[in-house]
Amino acid sequence: MSAENRLAIGDQAPDFTLPDDRGNEVSLAEARRDGKVIVYFYPAAMTPGCTKQACDFTDSLDALQAAGYRVLGISKDTPAKLAKFRERDGLTFPLLSDPELTVHRAFGAYGEKKLYGKVVEGVIRSTFVVDADGAIEVAQYNVKATGHVAKLRRDLGLAEA
Repeated sequence: MSAENRLAIGDQAPDFTLPDDRGNEVSLAEARRDGKVIVYFYPAAMTPGCTKQACDFTDSLDALQAAGYRVLGISKDTPAKLAKFRERDGLTFPLLSDPELTVHRAFGAYGEKKLYGKVVEGVIRSTFVVDADGAIEVAQYNVKATGHVAKLRRDLGLAEA
């Protein structure tokens, strides 16, 4: 995906409604009613990097919620696989299923990326902070799974857990 297709600070976040790991419909518009929303895209549930990142979000969730942030994780996995992921690792925030990659593409989180030196098409590990009005406050592409949540907390001015 080229840089011009990516979201930038100040852009309006694409709204979406997706099923979560419990079969509920979750919309960005509804999530924003409580304040800011961290939306992050990850390649696949129950893989080492994605597990580390999800567990880091769970470990930081109390501090993020206290600062007015909700967290939504999005992958192409089915709700059933996401439920297993949540249960296996004790994840405490909604995991959303986007098997058609519609929301991934709307956020620029699917497209060309480098993997082991080769250009491939796939999920681009990305994180966004959406404010209560739907504007993008943070847009980070190609983030690392390990250490990303700590970096995001620093970027948001939140103390370490």
